[in-house]
Amino acid sequence: MKKILSISGFLFLSGLSFAQTLTVKVSSPKAPVQPTMWGVFFEDINFSADGGLYAELVKNRSFEFIQPMMGWKEVTKEGSVLIVNRAEKQANPRYAHITVNGKYGLFNEGFRGMGLEKDAQYNFSVWARATAGNVAINAVLVNEKGEDIGHAAVAITGNEWKKYTVALTAGQRVAKGGLQVLFSGSGVLDADMISLFPVNTWKQRPGGMRADLVQLLADLHPGFVRFPGGCIVEGRDLVNRYQWKKTVGKVEDRTLIENRWNTEFSHRAPGDYFQSYGLGFFEYFQLSEDIGAEPLPILNCGMACQYNTGEIAADEDVNTYIQDALDLIEFANGTTDTRWGKLRAEMGHPAPFNLKMMGVGNEQWDSQYIARYKQFEEVLKTKHPEIKLVSGSGPLPSGDRFDYSWAQLKHSRADLVDEHYYMSPDWFLKNARRYDNYDRNAPKIFAGEYAAHIKDKEKDGPETRNTWGSALAEAAFMTGLERNADVVHMASYAPLLAHVDAWQWRPDLIWFDNLRSVGTPNYYVQKLFANFRGAQIVPVLSNGKTLAGEDSVYASATIDPASHKVLLKIVNVGGPRSYKIAFEGAALRGPIVQHRLTAKDKGDFNTLDNPDVVKPIEGTLSGGKNLVNLYLAPNSLNVFEISYK
Repeated sequence: MKKILSISGFLFLSGLSFAQTLTVKVSSPKAPVQPTMWGVFFEDINFSADGGLYAELVKNRSFEFIQPMMGWKEVTKEGSVLIVNRAEKQANPRYAHITVNGKYGLFNEGFRGMGLEKDAQYNFSVWARATAGNVAINAVLVNEKGEDIGHAAVAITGNEWKKYTVALTAGQRVAKGGLQVLFSGSGVLDADMISLFPVNTWKQRPGGMRADLVQLLADLHPGFVRFPGGCIVEGRDLVNRYQWKKTVGKVEDRTLIENRWNTEFSHRAPGDYFQSYGLGFFEYFQLSEDIGAEPLPILNCGMACQYNTGEIAADEDVNTYIQDALDLIEFANGTTDTRWGKLRAEMGHPAPFNLKMMGVGNEQWDSQYIARYKQFEEVLKTKHPEIKLVSGSGPLPSGDRFDYSWAQLKHSRADLVDEHYYMSPDWFLKNARRYDNYDRNAPKIFAGEYAAHIKDKEKDGPETRNTWGSALAEAAFMTGLERNADVVHMASYAPLLAHVDAWQWRPDLIWFDNLRSVGTPNYYVQKLFANFRGAQIVPVLSNGKTLAGEDSVYASATIDPASHKVLLKIVNVGGPRSYKIAFEGAALRGPIVQHRLTAKDKGDFNTLDNPDVVKPIEGTLSGGKNLVNLYLAPNSLNVFEISYK
């Protein structure tokens, strides 16, 4: 009879056979693992920026949405509001012209409400000028019932534009509160950039990022941050493409545009999704620096989305797009006596951001893309050979477009080629050997967007597609990425963030509402691989062969010579397994730490209400001098930290 035993917190069945041996060849490193191996991909989809990572609580703060009063409504009637448009002002042309005859007020609903924490402080600010009479402002935090839970007064003086700021404290915790801006007196004033930020932002930066979301990113220890996308780079047409120069400088001078995801999917069209660019290229660079990751900006190459308009820039205009790339390098790395380096310093960062790589285009394909990429390559490799270039292979992992792109790029000077795979879990399991036979002399691989997609119904909540089964399949595939680290230099799951009340795309790595956030099972897979990356790959062999699905097991291993650790990853997508692990060329020392990620059922997933359904647990076990017995739970990812000498 088998017995249930417990060793340092793990339960397993005794009596299992340990006959099969896996050999980890510690003394035979094959290739370095790049510090950029595991990173994060950010795109402003699913309300990831405004309403998400960017901590601003007021929607349409500068009245620049297509409908100027979207997000606002009147709460009293002793006055009126007109929206004035200054034709000569291209950035932020509109403001509110408010007439008050007693008491008048505006209410802002926020992004699906405003999340307010009890006893937390919030900074209210407004750009205003008094043009007639005497009008006072009272900023009021309200709960779901419209009740006052914190307020503060602002005195407006003078007829010149000026920024006014006051702190408010919330007396209750509310998930979907709002902001009232109440005016009293008799007179006229103008108001713009009406804003509300929590004081508790990431690193306590005024006007900064939402702390809990950045912390989840920091906990991944990513090697890079890819920004700003994704399809967001392309735009539905070239007029609405992402233009980095419009996202830097003073926040009040940045040019808002409609988010392409506002209408991309008719069944999930939010109608109120815009880009304020409060989260712009400076903030992306700063975020990368904060969490110890390399920045990877992706720039438009003169092509709009080929699934939408397919609009392309004229050949003679492509140089404008190339100049944007050159200017971005200056913004990131230039000295403070250059135009763009000076702007970076004025924004608070005199030191360079040390940009090392850049992407040209996103998911473009065919000859029009290759021609434009080569124009970029010719100029950038001549003027900035120190910058690595990321090219693209299109939106799919195979097919005529993919083959054409690779045939053209194989002999280019691209440093990395971006491959995307949004496929079924079964595809990921079957493609763990995808890179075993890739050309070692061709450009390296950036697995820039991937996620295992399942079909389900939305009735059980938006997080339902982030199942343990999908995450397990990704883990199996990722052992193949790691095993081929000489070819695969970068990888990132996509998309990164999604608001549970305002998403357009599922699955996503992290879900959040106005107050809470949760890592999915897929998040914890990414975290285990990234946190235990190692420095060099070493072979893991069974009967002299690598494991990539044999007996439902997938394996990879790296070593960290500096800390004398083997980092062994084994994914078991079948029933319970036990192995003898032999370590060739190393003697073990001390206990072995095992990080196990599994679930009762492959359909299990984490939610905001139940965030710990699928989460790693840690235990220890001991072994001999160079041999150890390991138990693999059914449907599990196991990461073993093994010290050696």
